[in-house]
Amino acid sequence: MKIVDTNISDVKIIIPTVFGDERGFFMETFRDDWFCKNVADVKFVQDNHSKSKQGILRGLHYQLEQTQGKLVRVTQGEVFDVAVDMRKSSSTFGQWFGLLLSAENKKQLWVPPGFAHGFYVTTDSAEFCYRCTDYYHPKSEISIKYNDETLGIEWPILSKSLLSLSAKDENGLMFNDAPTF
Repeated sequence: MKIVDTNISDVKIIIPTVFGDERGFFMETFRDDWFCKNVADVKFVQDNHSKSKQGILRGLHYQLEQTQGKLVRVTQGEVFDVAVDMRKSSSTFGQWFGLLLSAENKKQLWVPPGFAHGFYVTTDSAEFCYRCTDYYHPKSEISIKYNDETLGIEWPILSKSLLSLSAKDENGLMFNDAPTF
């Protein structure tokens, strides 16, 4: 696997080595010893898998308790994936990084604890898989508005008429009003 640095030093793109021929392909998507040595010395405790239709935007979410690091990838379709640094003491506080993840490019993104995370589905549908370093804790979950002007995230929204948010995300906080770490 290859690691690509981003504009936020703790957020990493991971590109697996793909072995393929006319029959298909094989790739290693995770290996604990390699990940701990090369990316982050963490333990994953929960795997999640979601499917969403085109235009669905999930996020930006983070938890104040049981803070989660996430290793994310797409197994079908494509999403625009975003991480926002919520660590007040960080030199990249309030900065975001976005990347197209797809079944085709097979890239993964490491989103460390202390970051808000979200994604937008750009294809007819997408299946999104992520490993978490702590368990889901709904009582401490925070949602930040995806279109917060302070953050200025450049989402590749295909059509405002297709955009679909949950009630939680519709009622999200503005970045400046959100609790930080």
